[in-house]
Amino acid sequence: MIAAGTAVLWFDACENLGPPRPDPHAARSGAAISPSAEGTQPVLHASVPLRVDVPRVGIHSRLLRVGLERDGSVAVPPLSRAQLAGWFDKGPSPGERGPAVLVGHVDSRKGPAAFFRLARLRPGDTVEVTRADETVAAFTVDSVERVSKKHFPTQRVYGDLRFAGLRLITCGGDFNGHSYVDNTIVYAHLAAGRRSGRPAPAGSPAAPEPAGSMSRRP
Repeated sequence: MIAAGTAVLWFDACENLGPPRPDPHAARSGAAISPSAEGTQPVLHASVPLRVDVPRVGIHSRLLRVGLERDGSVAVPPLSRAQLAGWFDKGPSPGERGPAVLVGHVDSRKGPAAFFRLARLRPGDTVEVTRADETVAAFTVDSVERVSKKHFPTQRVYGDLRFAGLRLITCGGDFNGHSYVDNTIVYAHLAAGRRSGRPAPAGSPAAPEPAGSMSRRP
């Protein structure tokens, strides 16, 4: 489950597979580190993200579009599609100025899910997001942290940025019999944008699908 503020995103179908835990040294002070010389940082125009790839840890996933639930929480991919991550389409697209957010399950009853290896990321790693305009937004990881869902850093994740940032979120920590008690959060900034060198995949990401929720409170 993923949490923000005092509400949580439940992953009731998750099993306690013991997902990886972040290296304690991967969490930097003031986790949402601003790149130096912000004014020189690259920024891309808006474009729907189609897939996310993190080659070093073996994360490769198409992206679904996820929006808001009726209660104002952020929807996540359904557990029936736990191998796919989701882009919160009410926020910036990856590469735009601001905090783009990708969410994914860590596991399901069938085994590891889209973001099972997320906690293995380290500062300096590269996260690539392929977009519908045939560009690839390449992000550099700044920090990886594990936080209690009771103390989710809402402002650090969703607060305004003066650069193109990316947050990847899944659940982690101990399993209490119903859900995981923590979240793993990766913070990154846009390092470069390039042409993908191939046409974007046919079709567009699926429309928002309700399943679980992640609160987004200002």
